[in-house]
Amino acid sequence: MPPSQITSTGKMSRDERARGWRTIRAVLPFLWAHEAPWVKRRVVLAMMALIAAKIISVSTPFVYRAAVNNLSGDGVDPAWALGVGAVGITVAYGVARLMTVAFGELRDAIFVRVAQRALRHLALQTFTHIHRLSMRYHITRKTGGLSRVIERGVKGVEFLLRFMLFSVGPLILELTMVTIIFAVVFDWRYALVVILTVAAYVKFTFKVTEWRVAIRRAMNKADTDANQKAIDSLLNFETVKYFGAEKREAERYDDSMRGYEQMAVKTGQSLATLNAGQSLIITIGLVTVMVMAAMEVQAGTLTVGDFVMVQAYMIQITMPLGFLGTVYREIRQALVDMGEMFDLLHQPSEIEDKPGANVLNVQGGEVVLENVEFHYDPTRPILKGISLSVPAGKTVALVGPSGSGKSTIGRLLFRFYDVTGGAIKIDGQDLRDVTQDSLHNAIGVVPQDTVLFNDTIRYNIAYGRANASEAEIVEAAKAAKIHDFIMDLPDGYDTSVGERGLKLSGGEKQRVGIARTILKNPPILLLDEATSALDTQTERDIQDSLKAMGQGRTVITIAHRLSTIADSDEIVVLEKGEIVERGHHEELLARHGRYAAMWARQSAEEEEAQEGAA
Repeated sequence: MPPSQITSTGKMSRDERARGWRTIRAVLPFLWAHEAPWVKRRVVLAMMALIAAKIISVSTPFVYRAAVNNLSGDGVDPAWALGVGAVGITVAYGVARLMTVAFGELRDAIFVRVAQRALRHLALQTFTHIHRLSMRYHITRKTGGLSRVIERGVKGVEFLLRFMLFSVGPLILELTMVTIIFAVVFDWRYALVVILTVAAYVKFTFKVTEWRVAIRRAMNKADTDANQKAIDSLLNFETVKYFGAEKREAERYDDSMRGYEQMAVKTGQSLATLNAGQSLIITIGLVTVMVMAAMEVQAGTLTVGDFVMVQAYMIQITMPLGFLGTVYREIRQALVDMGEMFDLLHQPSEIEDKPGANVLNVQGGEVVLENVEFHYDPTRPILKGISLSVPAGKTVALVGPSGSGKSTIGRLLFRFYDVTGGAIKIDGQDLRDVTQDSLHNAIGVVPQDTVLFNDTIRYNIAYGRANASEAEIVEAAKAAKIHDFIMDLPDGYDTSVGERGLKLSGGEKQRVGIARTILKNPPILLLDEATSALDTQTERDIQDSLKAMGQGRTVITIAHRLSTIADSDEIVVLEKGEIVERGHHEELLARHGRYAAMWARQSAEEEEAQEGAA
């Protein structure tokens, strides 16, 4: 929590209170869903069971008093007690206690479906929203920290749904009923002691808990940092090994855990302070009421049964009071955890469909860039007025040095970002005017670095088209020249590829990526260094597959190895965000310009490599 939001005494600021209420308001609709009538019915039934449990609970001490008076022969038993006797009254007391528990469990059984449904829908909403966030957001966030925020937030929602509705409300109801009974059956002084005890307890609990919130936030921050470092290190396992950095990584992780340890110690110490203060206040209230009752028993104004009933009521309310401290503390901590998740939910999506956006209608697949400008940072322009036309069914290659803007054009075409100037159109339709889903369905991408899901080879290929048949999956694998390799594996298509596909070589991962794009069968292809991780022979085989796949489709190829794009319909040379040359392979060589220089340099490097191999 920012220092400006917490005072030196730990008091919650207006902004923080508003944030907490915002979080609660975001959760409550899930408990009264309009689209699911059964949710309302279950909430009402659960509340009825709750009220029944509380009525029986506050009535039980009366039965207890009657049993004691009957046994001691003190006082006048109610009419019903005369007929059943001491044993019968004791049995009735046991039945009453059992009914209290039974109605409480019935309440939980009825409500559990509501709570779990709300939890699932909120988790789904968060997960969906994260996928809607822009590429810019995801490349600036740390995956480990993000997953930790979601994990804590969902757990916080579950706690809030279970305890806020069935702990705080019932506690207030029970305290009110007990206070009224004390005032009517005994004396206003008893009710006053109960009110003062509860008020002092609540004020102390709330004040100390608010102080602990700041400590909890700091502990969460340290926990998130440690978790992020651990995940980041494990994801880069090979890099850590290459540089012998195991000890360095362990020290980085330990530094983060040291911060978490310090905050966890402060949390434990503050909890001990809170528990001690709560016990002191409750004990003072209990002893005060018991002394008052004992004095009246000695004076003959109360019976022994009355004394026992007073004690039963005080014990009965001190137990939920002790629970109130835990519940309020956990609710506040849950709100802290949930606040981070709801901040994530309120993170605006940079790239959104326009209201009433049309579905992309691909007629031929012509791609046109009209004076396209783009920058990640206004002080550092990436593309400076690029104008380019890729006719339907043709192949255009983008080449140039690193940082020239080749991959950026691919990201803009897929609309990971919106252009900052000009427009990109497909068959005359501005990408900003069509739905993102229809745009993504129309473009197949084979990226330079293919990342696979930690699942089977079959799953990763079938990701290209979810309803693909087994025969279509196999056909795509054959086209990508990976079927024979898969069949040689012990588990075949059921082979697990491991985290991010690390069980496969770079070339094998790339071929799986090509296979799933072939399976997708899109009208427009974007090949971003699609064969960069392949050996020469495999590259030639896959080039044939890519050429066959590109027949009748619009293909944009981003390449570093010029030999792979020499037969493109047009080659566009980029440098520093501008087009410096364009034309056919032979035409560009004849100009003896940038492309010819790049070709000569790569040819020389390949000849040297071949001589070295010989």
